[in-house]
Amino acid sequence: MTQPVLIRRACTLRVAATDHMHTALRLASHGVPPLPLRKGKVPFGNCPACAGNACGGRPNMKAPGPCTCPHPCHGWAAATTDPVVINAPTWARAWRDAAGVAYHPGGAGLTVVDLDNAEAIAWARGALPATRIVPTTRGEHWLYLGAMQSANAVRPGVDIKSTMAYARWLGPGAGALTALPDVVRALIVKEPTAIRPAAVTVPALVGGGQCPHRTPTYLDRGIAMAEQRITEASSAVHATVYRTFLAVLSTHGWCGCLTEAHTARLFTAAQTKGESPRHCTDAWTNARTALGM
Repeated sequence: MTQPVLIRRACTLRVAATDHMHTALRLASHGVPPLPLRKGKVPFGNCPACAGNACGGRPNMKAPGPCTCPHPCHGWAAATTDPVVINAPTWARAWRDAAGVAYHPGGAGLTVVDLDNAEAIAWARGALPATRIVPTTRGEHWLYLGAMQSANAVRPGVDIKSTMAYARWLGPGAGALTALPDVVRALIVKEPTAIRPAAVTVPALVGGGQCPHRTPTYLDRGIAMAEQRITEASSAVHATVYRTFLAVLSTHGWCGCLTEAHTARLFTAAQTKGESPRHCTDAWTNARTALGM
């Protein structure tokens, strides 16, 4: 009585292993580097020869594919599009024990915005351009065409998975792929920490106390250049806004040249690029603090 049960169980395991391998080969044929996942949705650990990166691993761990070891080692860097590797005996054993298939988004020129809950999804619908969406067990993966640096917890319930990271393969999803937007790239930009200098020496005004910046042409040209710098930013918009605010304040912030109208022009340029009013206010405040104002 037990033999048929064992046979049925063995057949089920072989079918599952074959399904995972077939999925991996199909992904690889489309230029998407797959890797096996064990229980817990994590990659297989390194083999004894590669434990502690004794083998040297992948050079700088910046490209998909295994080291010279034939096992699926080194986490995301094991991902490969080579069908010979995917079909190798050591990988076959991994597929037999695998609980799922993952892939390296950056290796396929993709970025995954991993939305882990309903609040994160609501934020994405209001802040990000529409693109291909893959449902997950707890939320959604939004896929964009273009690679970038990966980062966790860029917002509550939001991770970025692209280069040097892996994402679970949960199907092709629905919707057309959209080019990776600046608003996603900006999520990983950290504003420089505002540090108040111990002491700030304000230079004496020139010309008997007359401010040299009160010439309308000089000030307007400076504000126009700042607006242009923000408007033409193609990436790292958040950092560009902060640095531009810092430059404007360092030149015009000490002598009362700036008016609310000038500040409004700068904030408008930043918000046109996708910055929120709160981010504009924070960047302005941090720039003032960094200069000791």
